[in-house]
Amino acid sequence: MLKKLVLASALASALAACSTVGPDFAAPAGPSGAGYRHAAATAATAATAAADPARLPARWWTVFGDATLDALEARALRDNPGVLVAAQRLLQAQAQLGVVRAGQAPNLAVGAGVSNARTSSETSQGIALGGRSIEGNNFSLGASLSYELDLWGRVRRVVEAADAQALAAQIDRDGVLLMLSGQVAAGYWQLRGLDAELAILEAALAARGEARQLVEARFKAGLSNELDVSRARIEHANAETDLHELRRQRNTVEHALATLVGASPSQPLLPAAQGAAAAALPLPPAIPVGLPASLLGQRPDLAASVAQLRAANAQVGVAEGAFYPSLTLTSNFGFASEHLRDLASGGARQFSLGPLALSLPVFDGGRNRANLALSKARYEEAVANHQARLLGALREVEDALSDVEGRQRQGEAQAGSQQAAARALLVAQARYERGLSTYLDVTEAQRSSLAADRTASQIRTQRLLASVAVARALGGGWTQGAALATVAKAP
Repeated sequence: MLKKLVLASALASALAACSTVGPDFAAPAGPSGAGYRHAAATAATAATAAADPARLPARWWTVFGDATLDALEARALRDNPGVLVAAQRLLQAQAQLGVVRAGQAPNLAVGAGVSNARTSSETSQGIALGGRSIEGNNFSLGASLSYELDLWGRVRRVVEAADAQALAAQIDRDGVLLMLSGQVAAGYWQLRGLDAELAILEAALAARGEARQLVEARFKAGLSNELDVSRARIEHANAETDLHELRRQRNTVEHALATLVGASPSQPLLPAAQGAAAAALPLPPAIPVGLPASLLGQRPDLAASVAQLRAANAQVGVAEGAFYPSLTLTSNFGFASEHLRDLASGGARQFSLGPLALSLPVFDGGRNRANLALSKARYEEAVANHQARLLGALREVEDALSDVEGRQRQGEAQAGSQQAAARALLVAQARYERGLSTYLDVTEAQRSSLAADRTASQIRTQRLLASVAVARALGGGWTQGAALATVAKAP
C-alpha cells in the first residue's frame, strides 16, 4: 500500500511539472519611435541614442551640483512619513507572498493529548459487553500530514499572482521615492527662485528710496513739483508691498518643503539667501533623454503596471484551475496508550496512509464559468489601464521636454528685453536730471526694468523646474533590475 501511494505521488508530481492551467504571461511592448518630438539636438541627447545610452544616476538630483539640495533629498528619504508608509506596505505584500507560497508545501502538524473517558453501560455497546462500561485514561502523541498535489498548476498560478503583487508593491515604493525626490527638488528651486526675486526687489526698493530722496531734495530746491514727489513715493511703496508679498510666498513654499523632508514647519528650514548669492541661479543641467522604447524600464509606475498585468494574467489561470480535479493526500502517524509509560511501546503505534482524495466539480450553477469570465475581464481592464498609463507617461515626457525648449527660448528673448529696459531706465533718469522730461518717464522705466528683471529671474527658475520635470518624467535614475526582468518572462 505504501509503495502504491509513493508511486501515485511521484506520478502526480510529474504531471504537475509539465502542465499549468491558464495562459502564460507575455509582457506588453514598449512605446515605439526613433526619439522624442521635443528633444533638443544636444550632445547629451545624441549620446542617449547610442546602443549603450547614458542614464541619470540613481541619486538623479546630484546632476544639479547643489550640496544643499543633496542634503534635503537625503533628509526627505530618511524622515518623510510617506516613505515609511510605502515601506510598511511593501512588508505587508512580502508577508502575504510568504503566506501564499506556504500553500505549495505539505502541511505537517504535531499534536499530543491526554483524556479520561467512561462509556455508558446502558447503551447498545454497553449491553453487548454484558452491561459494562469502559473507562480509563488515553494518552496520545502523533503527527498528521496533508498535501494538495498541484496537478494542473493552479497553486503555482496563485503563487505567481502573489509574487507579481509583491513586486508591484516594491516598485510602488520606488515610485513614492521618485515622486518625493521630485517634489523636494521642485520645492527647493522654487525657494531659490523666490530668493532671487527677493534680491531683485530689495535692490529695487533701495534704488526707489534713493530716487525718492533725490526727488524730494529737488522739490525743496524748486527744481521739481509735488506730483513727481508723489510718484516717487508711490513707486517706493509699491516695491515694498511686492517685497512683503514675495516673502509671504517664500514662507508658504518653505513650509511645504519642510513637510516633505519630515521637519516641523514651525522651525526655519533654510535661511533666505542675500545679495548676489541669491540672484545667481545656476543654469539647468543637461538631462540624458534616451528613446521612448526605454521608457518602460525607466518609470516605476509603468513597471508596476506590468507587474499588475502579470498578476491579473495569473488569476485567469487560477480561475481555469477550478474546472479541473484536485487531489489531496493525507496521512497520520503516532502513538496512543492508556498508560503513559507504554506510550512509546511498539504496540501503541498507530498510523494511516490516505485517503488520497480526488475532488472533481460536476455542477456549481455556473459559478466557475462566471469567475473565469470575471478574471478575463479584469485582465483586459488591466491591459487597457496599462496602455493609458503608457500614453500618459509619453505625454509627461513630451510636455516636460517642450517646457524645457520653450523656457530656453523665453530666456534668450527676455535677456534682450532686460538689457533694453535697463538702458531705458538710465536714459530716463538722465533726461529727468537734466530737466528734459518729467518723473513719469522715470517711473515707467523703473516699472519696465523691474518687471524685466523679475521675469528673467522667473524664467531661470522655470528652466530649473522644467529640468526637474524631465528627470521625473523619465523615471529619475530608477532601473528595473533583475527582479523586474522576471516579470517579462513566462513561468
